[in-house]
Amino acid sequence: MYKKQKKSWVKHLDFLILDLICLEIAFYLSCLIRLGNIRKLPLLMDYYNRLAVVLLLVNICIVFFFESYTGILRRNKVQELKAVLIHCSIVFAAVTVYVWSTKQSEIYSRQVIFVFWGIAIVIEYFSRCLWKIYIRQRMIRGKKFSQLIVVTEERYARECVSDFQYDRYKEFEVIGVVIVDADRIGEEICGVPVVASADSFLEYVRINVVDEVFINGNTRESSEALANELLELGLTVHFNLVRESRLMPNKLVERCGKYLVLTTSMKIATTRQVVVKRCMDIAGSLIGLMLTGIALLIFAPLIKIQSPGPVFYAQTRIGKNGRRFKFYKFRTMVVGADKMKEELMNQNEMEGLMFKMEDDPRIFGVGKFMRKFSIDELPQFWNVLKGDMSLVGTRPPTEDEFEQYELHHKARLGIRPGLTGMWQVSGRSDIKNFEEIVALDTQYISEWSLGMDLRIIVRTIGVVLTGKGSS
Repeated sequence: MYKKQKKSWVKHLDFLILDLICLEIAFYLSCLIRLGNIRKLPLLMDYYNRLAVVLLLVNICIVFFFESYTGILRRNKVQELKAVLIHCSIVFAAVTVYVWSTKQSEIYSRQVIFVFWGIAIVIEYFSRCLWKIYIRQRMIRGKKFSQLIVVTEERYARECVSDFQYDRYKEFEVIGVVIVDADRIGEEICGVPVVASADSFLEYVRINVVDEVFINGNTRESSEALANELLELGLTVHFNLVRESRLMPNKLVERCGKYLVLTTSMKIATTRQVVVKRCMDIAGSLIGLMLTGIALLIFAPLIKIQSPGPVFYAQTRIGKNGRRFKFYKFRTMVVGADKMKEELMNQNEMEGLMFKMEDDPRIFGVGKFMRKFSIDELPQFWNVLKGDMSLVGTRPPTEDEFEQYELHHKARLGIRPGLTGMWQVSGRSDIKNFEEIVALDTQYISEWSLGMDLRIIVRTIGVVLTGKGSS
């Protein structure tokens, strides 16, 4: 029998509980340092106990959205300190916002919250480091590892065994190697003995302790035949589908028709992440459409007066993986602006496939104001509600831009396009090279998380309100 690996959120439940305990200890220590024994003040104690509960809920939400424990076991001490600083600072900011928004700032001492932040960083950092040391030591000394045999061809043997040797958090011990195309019994490969050949392997398994077998590099037919024999002996068998590489940062095994496949992508999102992102899109688009209605009442008459023609501008844009959809904006250019673009191409300030001019003569008066504060983008909340776009993503290209794409440019279409994204909050008017935009977009896709989306949304609000970096 083989124990299936835990899901990611269960796998690091110990760190979640540890952080919750550390935060509560830090909070009550800060109360003790600043206020003394608050047990003597029952009413004040009730308020601080309530804030302690809020602190727990805030931390759970932060872990949920920011995925704080991704790769935690493989972080070094400096990386862990950085992660703890970010985590505790977000908790501190969230608690501060809660106290301010609920108008309880007169009840709670600001010094308590600041002292809590400092103590939390120290306690959480050292507790995480000590817990990781304990996990490692338990895996090395106290845990009963599964006994694993590697079955491979001679040409793959050293690479395969060394890969297992360098995995610090493996849950098995490689006790032997079987070379199927050579007789090397008695030799060692990276310190692991060669215990059998193809002919003597089954006999070795019969009389020795073996829990699992890893089959690497054999033909499909020979691997299946061997696996069937091993399964009859009650062993757990692992097939090597493909070796992990830097080109395959995300992967999962799943079914594709009748085939068992290893699936890889720039980013693999969980069902929870996809559902939460879509809920954020729906909620944000509903709020955005209300703002669009207000903007329509204000700017529709001005658009009509300054440039007779339709209020809205619709254009076919390219969405996820090349899908076409209707893209909506408030019109900020004169009617027929698309036909005038060819005449202005020699004044394009972008290096690459996008078109941008600082003083575009096609934009009429109020249109410049609308563009500065991104008011012209508001109708795209309808695209978000429909599902053509997301609140955060990559900007959808026009059809003529898409037709000129090189192969690596297609990567930026690997996610649903968004109202805002990395480019928009990185000073879009200052970026003149299309390759930089592609790099930012691919970085966003490969590093995507719900927390990243929230950070981009917050930064976008600042950009819109100030008009900084606008086109």
